[in-house]
Amino acid sequence: MTSVGRHHLHQHNMDQWAGRLLVDRKRPSEPDIITRALASNRMGVASVVFFGVAGAAPLTVIIGSISAIYAIQGSTAVPVAYLVVAGILSLFTVGFVAMSRHIVNSGAFYSYISHGLGRVVGVGAAFVALPAYSLMQIGLFGLFGVVASGILAEFGLQASWYACALVAWALVTVLGVLWVDLSGRVLAVLLVAEISIVLIYDLVMVSNPAGGSISFATLSPAPMLTPVVGTLLVLAIAGFVGFEATVVLSEEARDPKRTIARATHLAVLLAGVLCGISAWAMSVTTGPDQILAVAAEHQTDLVFTLVGPHLPAVLVDVGYVLFMTSVFAALLAFHAAVARYQFALGREGVLPSAWGYTHPRTGAPLLGSITQSVLALAVISAYAAAGAEPLLYLFAWLTTIGGLGVLILMWSASASVIAFFQHHRRGENVWRAYVAPFLAFLLLSIVLAATIIGFGDLLQVPAGSPFRWLFPVAYLGVAAIGFVWALVMRAVRPEVYAAIGRGADVRVIAPAESEFPDVLPPAAPVGSRGYHY
Repeated sequence: MTSVGRHHLHQHNMDQWAGRLLVDRKRPSEPDIITRALASNRMGVASVVFFGVAGAAPLTVIIGSISAIYAIQGSTAVPVAYLVVAGILSLFTVGFVAMSRHIVNSGAFYSYISHGLGRVVGVGAAFVALPAYSLMQIGLFGLFGVVASGILAEFGLQASWYACALVAWALVTVLGVLWVDLSGRVLAVLLVAEISIVLIYDLVMVSNPAGGSISFATLSPAPMLTPVVGTLLVLAIAGFVGFEATVVLSEEARDPKRTIARATHLAVLLAGVLCGISAWAMSVTTGPDQILAVAAEHQTDLVFTLVGPHLPAVLVDVGYVLFMTSVFAALLAFHAAVARYQFALGREGVLPSAWGYTHPRTGAPLLGSITQSVLALAVISAYAAAGAEPLLYLFAWLTTIGGLGVLILMWSASASVIAFFQHHRRGENVWRAYVAPFLAFLLLSIVLAATIIGFGDLLQVPAGSPFRWLFPVAYLGVAAIGFVWALVMRAVRPEVYAAIGRGADVRVIAPAESEFPDVLPPAAPVGSRGYHY
C-alpha cells in the first residue's frame, strides 16, 4: 500500500474512532430525569476556598491534633512543622494549579495522573482515591458523634454518639444531592464562624503570655533537626488533607482556569497560617518550656483551658459548638469530593455508566452521592452494633488510613505534573512547569516514605501487628486492580480506554498512537461540546 493510501486509511480509522465517542448513547426512550453534566458556573473563588478549607477543618486540627501532637511527640517544633508542611504543599500547589489551567475535570487527581503518567496509572490512582476519600469522610462521623453527644450532655440531654452521627449523616445526605452552591453557602457560614473563633482564641492567648513577654522560641527551626522530624511532618500534613478538593469542583466553578488556581493557593495558605499561628499562640500563653506538660495534662481541652480564664463562658461554649460544626463542614466537603470522583469515573466508563448521571435540577452527582451515603450508614451502623470505640477505631483509624491514600495521590500527582510539562511548558514559566514540581515531588517522597515506615505508630498498634503494614499493602493492591482494569479496557473496550481522563472533552488519542508516555492533550475549554457516554 502506498504512503498516501496508508494516510487515508489511518485518517478514516481516526474519524471512525472519534465518531464513536461523539455519539450520544442515551436511548431515545429514556426519560429526561437525569443528565450527564455537573452544574456549571455556580461557584466563585470564595465558595471553592470554603470547600478546600472545610476539608482541612482547621478548628478540628487546632483543638484535636495540635494539642495531641504536643502531648504525644514531646517536641516544641509543632508550629514550625505546620509552616514547613504549608511550604511543601505550596510548592506542590504551584505545579498542581498550573496543570489545572490546562485540564478541567471533576476527577482531579485521577484525571491529572492520567494526563501526566498515562491512563493505566490514572485508573490505578482512581482506585486508590475512592477508598481514601470515602474512609476520610466516614471516619469523621465518629468524631462528630462523640463531640455532639458531649455538647448535648452539657445541656442535660443524653444521646449516643451513634444517634448524633445519624443526624449528621441525614443532613449530609440531603445536602449532597442539592445544589453545590447551597452547600458552599452552608460551608461559608460555618467557616467564617470557625475562623473567627480561632482568631479570637489566638489573640487571647498571645495577649496573655507566660511571664508577661511574648516568646518566639517555638518558631525556631532548630528542633526540626531531630529524629522526630519525620513523624512531625507526617502528623502535620494530615491536617491539610482536603484542600485539594478545590480541583474536584473545577467543572462547577466560574472561570475554572482562574478560580481553581486562586482557590487552591488560598486554601493551603489559610489552613497553614491558621494552624501554625495557633500552635505558636498555645506555647506563648503556657511558656515554651511548659507547653508539653500542659498539653499532656489537658489534651483536646488544651485550647479551652488556656482561653477560659480570659473570655466570657459563652465564647468558650461557642468554641465547643464550632468544633462540632467544623467536623460537619469537613464531612460535607469530603462527601462532595467522593461523589464527584465517582461521577467522573462513571461518565468516562471506568465505573458503570449509571454513576455518570447527575440530578436534572441541581446538577449534583446523583448515584455517587447516594452510594457514599449508603456506605457511610452501613459502616457507622456496624461500628455501633459492634460497640467499637468511635474515637479510636472509627475516627482515628479510618481518617489515618484515608489520609495515607490521599498522600499517595498527592505524591503521584506531583510526578504527573513533572511528566505533563516534560516536553512542552504549554505557556507556563520554568518555575511552575519544572522547578516547583520537582522540589514538591522530592519533599513529598520523603514524607510518604516516613509515613509508610511509621504507619503502625500512627495507628498506635504494637510492634509485630499486621496492621503496621496491612493498609499500605492494601493500597498497592487496589492500585494493581486499577492497572489491570485499565489494561482490560484497552483490550476489550478501546473507545472507553481512549476517553480516560478526558472529562467532557471530545478529542481522543487513537489506538494507533504511542501508548507511552500515553500523555493526553490538554482538555478542551469549559463550555465546549462534550461527548455523551
